Amino acid sequence: MSGEPKSAPERLIPAMPVPEGGEAFSRKVHGLLDGQPKDEVTVHQALAGMDEMLDKIAAGLYSLASMLVGEGEDSIRLVETAVARADISGCGGDAKLARQSSRSAMCSAAIETLVKRDPQSLAAPQDTEPSATCIEEDDLSAAGISTAELESMLAGPNRESVRKWLEGLSTETRVIFVIRAVAGFSSDETAALLSGHGGPSANGWTAEGVRVAFRQGLCSLASQLIHATNAR
Repeated sequence: MSGEPKSAPERLIPAMPVPEGGEAFSRKVHGLLDGQPKDEVTVHQALAGMDEMLDKIAAGLYSLASMLVGEGEDSIRLVETAVARADISGCGGDAKLARQSSRSAMCSAAIETLVKRDPQSLAAPQDTEPSATCIEEDDLSAAGISTAELESMLAGPNRESVRKWLEGLSTETRVIFVIRAVAGFSSDETAALLSGHGGPSANGWTAEGVRVAFRQGLCSLASQLIHATNAR
């Protein structure tokens, strides 16, 4: 592979919309952080609906956590950690930025959890040369997969089969695929998350290394779709 790699898309499937009312709710909450005293009625009105909104946020974070580390108590703990770490106050009332901040906190905590299980599970590849894969670009169409098919696999009736497929991937391929395709981070951002939270053995992750691992995940996904189609 020669020349500079093409810029990878931030996300391979259409970003799920912020829950209805999320933008307005985020702006209201941010408006409380102006350093001025507030009476109880003002605070109560601004926080009306918080329980429902938090439930939606927590459900989305748990789904992401379970894809990264599996179902169970570890994923529940990750939701708590992500909420505690996320820099919501620094998002200026922007619900999309707040969601991305919580996803970043979730992914970093998930990486730390996986490394505690196995310090070498997210070790950076030793070979710095680009590796050939069945897909040469970060593009779904190159794998014969439409965005609608991928979205259906991740969130539709085939969700459980996707879970089993993810569990069958190597740890590094699964984590990179989920961070890139589900959480919506770029290759550079994913490499930074791995290097920053994956322990000493992960210090060598680069954007190109992430691209190679991600394409391996796409190759596996393409094979999964072919088998599913032939089995019908």
